[in-house]
Amino acid sequence: MRHTARAILLALALSLALAGCSGTEPEDGRWQPGPGLDWQWQLDSRVDPSVDVPVYDIDGFENTAADVARLHRDGRKVICYVNVGAWEDFRPDRAAFPKSVLGEENGWAGERWLDIRKLSVLRPIMERRFDMCRGKGFDAVEPDLVEGYNNDTGFPLSATDQLRYNRVIADIAHDRGLSVGLKNDLPQIPQLLSDFDFAVNEECAQYDECAELTPFVAAGKAVFHVEYAVPTGRFCAESRRLNLSSMQKRLELGVWRKPC
Repeated sequence: MRHTARAILLALALSLALAGCSGTEPEDGRWQPGPGLDWQWQLDSRVDPSVDVPVYDIDGFENTAADVARLHRDGRKVICYVNVGAWEDFRPDRAAFPKSVLGEENGWAGERWLDIRKLSVLRPIMERRFDMCRGKGFDAVEPDLVEGYNNDTGFPLSATDQLRYNRVIADIAHDRGLSVGLKNDLPQIPQLLSDFDFAVNEECAQYDECAELTPFVAAGKAVFHVEYAVPTGRFCAESRRLNLSSMQKRLELGVWRKPC
């Protein structure tokens, strides 16, 4: 009996350890990444699967279902990067966006801010994009540029407009069984925490903002964080204290990474 009980306890411990490697599955089946997970973020070209981490965040358009399946075979969870806040002239669905929703350039080549108030126009486009992510087998979505209200978009966007749009984006993901991350948009974390399953952040250490992400960690949700200009020696101690999933990357987001 003692040997049987010990075997059960060991099996349970192993199960919990494996769950901690890539997160948990809530009752509705969506993946819930937990704090402290190591990750790779590669948006520059097709994914290189050689990095030994439990989570990959890769471009939804540039990678195939076979690429996602390969990562799954290696035991990875895979996040689908999709730009939901700006039009990109290099995407195959670029013609689906009417000129009326295209605003100012956002500083990246070939990109223009979107008028996120036009939900009747943008929602079906984003639904098709998230359908693509689901169809390729992704576990989650990273919707980019969800803080247009704090930028010179060419439109009079308000914080209320942004909250409405971000919640619509989260709903689109959840309706498809996909987890969804809140990208940056730190001021709206208190209002959006319950709508998003994890956070993705750029440069919170450089701007002394990392503590603002702690509500996600306190809720058992991962914070996937990168710095570009700040070396690891200047932010990793705090990242470990806050239980963030932190690394240094180059701005082009290729394969190179230097994790904490």
